[in-house]
Amino acid sequence: MHARLVDYPDPRRLDLRASVQSVRGEWLVRLSLQRVAVPVHAVVDVSSSMRFGARRTKLDVVADFVEALGFSGFRSGDRVGMSAFDANERDDLFVPPRHGRGAGEVMSGMLRAARTGRDGDGAYGLARALMPLAGRPGLVFIASDFHWPLESLPAVLDTLSHASVVPIIVWDAAELEPPDDGRLLAIHDVESGARRTVWLSQRVRGAWRQAVARRRAELDALFAKRSIRPFYVVGAFDADALSRYFMEQGV
Repeated sequence: MHARLVDYPDPRRLDLRASVQSVRGEWLVRLSLQRVAVPVHAVVDVSSSMRFGARRTKLDVVADFVEALGFSGFRSGDRVGMSAFDANERDDLFVPPRHGRGAGEVMSGMLRAARTGRDGDGAYGLARALMPLAGRPGLVFIASDFHWPLESLPAVLDTLSHASVVPIIVWDAAELEPPDDGRLLAIHDVESGARRTVWLSQRVRGAWRQAVARRRAELDALFAKRSIRPFYVVGAFDADALSRYFMEQGV
């Protein structure tokens, strides 16, 4: 922020550009405000679909993100915690906000070793996991592939009206682009356990791409209504890309 030079007589902090633009034509100096620590919380989807991945599972990718988040929080002086959910809240994966050098490694290790989650309504499990954070300020990351019905998600987001929310949408490249046409593909639904075989014709491949685009548009529109822009992760977590996201958001 800026203040008048007569109130803070330190010529070393003089801001010539701000002084020239001052409406009152006063000499202005720069003042630095002390940064306040922000509570940071990662809420992670550990349902069955997060075990999918052509090279690495989506849950492994989220574990990389959580590890980096813990390290960033330690360097910034912020406390970082974690919650998890599948069809319900996962109490076994809860970590209260803490500040420590190895907090990120502990949380990421818990995710990599977590047992397969139960199937069901992910929005309900997310709501249960968010209950301790409802009405509190802070920075909340929701990491999921969002492969569950979205009807209840807006009401869940409303409980975080006092927090800055960043949806981390984690997808695998094999989900987004179908294999070459003219071949049989054995499909195993990790959520329901159902198995079936599909002939990958041009029509099926086109419908596949349309479904992916439609889902992304649905997610973007849902979050945009609450002035939230999701951060997409495909295949691997990119810390530089997340830094650019925050710079663009001005968070």
